[in-house]
Amino acid sequence: MKAKARTTLTPRPAAPAARRSATTLRSLLPSIANQSVGTGGGVVAEAPRPKPVSRFEGPVREFLTYIRVECGFSSATLAAYGGDLRDLWVWMVERKHRAWSELTPDAIAEHLKTLEKRGLATSTIARHVATIRVFCRFLKTREHHDEDPADQLTQPQTWKRLPTVLGEEQIELLLQAPDPDALLYLRDVGLMELLYAGGLRASELAELDMSGVHFDLSVVRVLGKGQKERVVPIGLPAMRALRRYCEELREDLVREHTPTDRVFLSRTGQPITRVVVWQIVKRHAEKAGLDNVHPHTLRHSFATHLLAGGADLRVVQELLGHSNLETTQIYTHVDRSRLKEVLTKFHPRP
Repeated sequence: MKAKARTTLTPRPAAPAARRSATTLRSLLPSIANQSVGTGGGVVAEAPRPKPVSRFEGPVREFLTYIRVECGFSSATLAAYGGDLRDLWVWMVERKHRAWSELTPDAIAEHLKTLEKRGLATSTIARHVATIRVFCRFLKTREHHDEDPADQLTQPQTWKRLPTVLGEEQIELLLQAPDPDALLYLRDVGLMELLYAGGLRASELAELDMSGVHFDLSVVRVLGKGQKERVVPIGLPAMRALRRYCEELREDLVREHTPTDRVFLSRTGQPITRVVVWQIVKRHAEKAGLDNVHPHTLRHSFATHLLAGGADLRVVQELLGHSNLETTQIYTHVDRSRLKEVLTKFHPRP
C-alpha cells in the first residue's frame, strides 16, 4: 500500500482561463459581508457590521478581479483575500476613514493589534499581513494611493507545526472502513485510495475530470494551486479501485439531464465538493477509530512514506505540486525511523 513514485510525463500547458474558478466577485463580496476569520483560520458568522462605502469596495473588487483573472488564484484564495480585506475596510469605516488613500502604516499596525485582541492565531494574522502587503502594492500601482503604506510591514514569524501522519497500518484501517454493502462504497474507497496514492488536495480530487484519468498509463492529471497542472503517477491498488468505481458505479450516478465529466459524484449525480471530500474522510476515519484525520492527513502521509522509503526530496516536491522546496522539507522532520536505523547500524556508540 506504499505510494510509489514512477513514470515521468511532461505536463500539458496550463489550463485556459475558461477552466478557472467560476466564482463571481458580485457573489463573493456580499457573502463575506458579515463574516470574519476565526482563530483556526475558518470563517465564522458575526453580527451585521456597518455597510462599507463604495470608495472602499471598488478597489477591492478591482483587486479580486486582478488576482482571479491575471494570477489565476483559486476560489478558496479569493475568499480568503476578500475576507481579510473586508475586515480591514470595515475597520477603516468604523474609524471614520473615507477612502483607501487614508490607509497609513500606523493604521495598519493598529488594525493588526485589533486582530490579535480578537484572539486570532498567529498563522491567521500572518495571512492578513500577506493580504495587506499585496493589496497595498496594488493600490499604489493603480494610483488609489500615493505610496505603499505596507512597504515596511514585515511578516510575523510563526512556528512550523509538524503535520499529522498516519502509519501504514492506520492507512489500511482507514481504507477498509467503508461498508461494502453501502451504496457509495466503491466511490468512497476509490476516493480515499486516490488521495493517499497521489497525495492530492481535496480540491484537486473534487475537480478531477474523467479526461484527466489515464488508466493505461496509471496517471492522473490534476489542476493545483494557481491553476498549475501536473501529472501524478498512481499505484496499481488505487488505479484498480478507481477503475472499479468508474465501471461499476459512476455510470449509474450520472444523470442524463445533468451530464458531467467530473470523476467523483454524489448519489444525486452532482459533482462533489472539497467539503464533501472532507466529510467522507472524516466519517470513515471515525469509524476506523482514528482521530483528527482529514484529506490533508493522507497527503502528509503520502509524502512522509515516500521519503521514508528513499524517494528524492525533489521528486516528492514535484508530486505534491509545491513551488518551494522549503514547503516539502517539513516532511523530512516527521519520520526519524531511517535516521535512527542508520545511527544504530553505523555509529560506534549507538
